[in-house]
Amino acid sequence: MTAVARWGTHPMGRCQPVGVAMLEHPGPWSEAEYLALDETTSRVELIDGGLLASPAPTMPHQHLSIALGLTLYPAAAKAGLLFLEAINVRLATGRIVIPDFVVADTDGKGAVLDAAQVALIAEIVSPSNASNDRLLKMHFYADAGIRWYLLVEQEPLRLRLLRLAGEHYVEHVAAGGGGVLDVQEPFPFRVDTAALPR
Repeated sequence: MTAVARWGTHPMGRCQPVGVAMLEHPGPWSEAEYLALDETTSRVELIDGGLLASPAPTMPHQHLSIALGLTLYPAAAKAGLLFLEAINVRLATGRIVIPDFVVADTDGKGAVLDAAQVALIAEIVSPSNASNDRLLKMHFYADAGIRWYLLVEQEPLRLRLLRLAGEHYVEHVAAGGGGVLDVQEPFPFRVDTAALPR
């Protein structure tokens, strides 16, 4: 992820790019300061007192996310869980990330989920930030104790459901090339990769 300009509210009441505010900000960002930033189409995450931002996902990325949501939303609801896209997830104090989607045990209120509420967290790997999803975020999610991580590779299309084993993830089940991802844990769902957009 790279830092990019993002609109926020300047103390004088004028809108300023957060890129400028970041340069003027004294010391690390607190959670309260981070959560006070205005909404944006960029994804801005709080990592140990620093802000990291990336542009909005590409159209193919979004198509894939929507298609997966159409499958996972009803399956999650049947299990008493909620499917949410691009939600703030607190992994630790001062560490709030925005995954592509999560399935969580929540009432759907508020702006932040705690890691303990997350049944499944998912990232769709983009060429511009592949190392973040495969390495950095995988480490953060494991460190937060999130048991299930769905890693979606776009080219070639492959879904990998990873299970937390100790301090690291191991592959639980995977599907691609027109195969079907048939899952019972953390809740039953089935994804036909042949039906997903390329």
